[in-house]
Amino acid sequence: MIKKLGLIAAGLSIALAGQTFAKVSEAEAAKLGNELTPLGGEKAGNADGSIPAWTGGITELPAGYKPGDFHIDPFADDKVLFTITASNYKEYAEFLSDGQQKMFETYPDTYKMPVYQTRRSASNPQSIYDATKANATRAELLDGGNGIKGAAKGIPFPIPANGLEAIWNHTLRFRGEAVQRNGGQAAVTASGAFNVIGFDEQLMIKYAEDDATPESLAADNILFKFKQSVTSPARLAGTALLVHETVDQVKEPRQAWTYNTGQRRVRRAPNIAYDAPGTAADGLRTTDDFDMYNGSPNRYDWKLLGKKELYVAYNNYALHSDKVSYEDILKPNHVNPELTRFEKHRVWVVEATLKEEFRHVYQKRVFYIDEDSWQIQVADMYDNRGELYRVAIAHGVNYYDVPTQWSTLDVYHDLNSRRYLAIGLDNEEQMYDFTIEPDDREFTPQALRRAGKR
Repeated sequence: MIKKLGLIAAGLSIALAGQTFAKVSEAEAAKLGNELTPLGGEKAGNADGSIPAWTGGITELPAGYKPGDFHIDPFADDKVLFTITASNYKEYAEFLSDGQQKMFETYPDTYKMPVYQTRRSASNPQSIYDATKANATRAELLDGGNGIKGAAKGIPFPIPANGLEAIWNHTLRFRGEAVQRNGGQAAVTASGAFNVIGFDEQLMIKYAEDDATPESLAADNILFKFKQSVTSPARLAGTALLVHETVDQVKEPRQAWTYNTGQRRVRRAPNIAYDAPGTAADGLRTTDDFDMYNGSPNRYDWKLLGKKELYVAYNNYALHSDKVSYEDILKPNHVNPELTRFEKHRVWVVEATLKEEFRHVYQKRVFYIDEDSWQIQVADMYDNRGELYRVAIAHGVNYYDVPTQWSTLDVYHDLNSRRYLAIGLDNEEQMYDFTIEPDDREFTPQALRRAGKR
């Protein structure tokens, strides 16, 4: 059952479609860090104790961990409490999304969820908590919800009034100031065959920089810059993508460029958005599926349905380990369930319904967003017949050297083709590097051409 925590419960409203409402009051903001977590989750546990109270998440590095290492599992001694399978999933249906239930129906012989005790491990630096509290009383959505103002560094709307605010919280959740990622993705066939597409990615998050202010972000109109180069296979190596994501997407939409190795030219790419096919994804995800959801929200009507308790993929350090190979992970129909870990957490439920004047391959999407981190944990996508089309699952860990709660692997299941796409494969690569200090000059079309070569 979903708890209805809409406008009344939040005690808030916003400016949308020309209507003006009050922002969060100082009294509401004072709940952050008290009865609410610093990011706006409920600090208390649930009624039956299956979800404990949040006590700060992971705040110390586990013994033996060194920055640059793959992350040691701080909960390695935890045991499976029970396993959800096709034979018993209806007993747990209250705590499963429609898409999760469909996975049991689609793959009854192999799909399962090993459930462990809940560890509310999500944590961020104190500076992010401080910024979130400051944002709470000043952040606003721009007209139509296609941008924000009055926020920097922290979660913009820790006490959300509607679905648009909640989805912006996901977009702007803290993931460090910059990160270098080496890894890739694999489109897995129904038989289990796959080829890994290697990527070299850099993300420069202007919104999260230590000196970022609402005023500086408004002046530059850049939330983040993203650069991606294909490293393998040889026939695709050198193909590159550059994205500048804007603060005010009405004033200036997303800017994107691609470099094609065959033509040796950089081209503007205005179609790198919405339901354009994802890079080298074999048609298994859209551009706005990346990171579970990204980009302008203007094609959908967004509704905050409230909260519910859900079994989600959390603390997946076994799936994250450099002791397992891609062959260990990638199995027919879905990733190896023996390497997954599910826990019961509270999630915000946001429903996005396609506006009549727009087209998209997804007529409806339902997002389940972790209350402790604002990471989308599950996304159910429906086609234009109203049928479940795809189910995306984010397998999260706390990168406690930052610290940030983020997915180690995003998996997009296409229920029609019975195939899936796994993004974030890095077990056979170097660990993410959150210490890089990139320069803006590295994120220009000219730099893209210099970098994009075989």
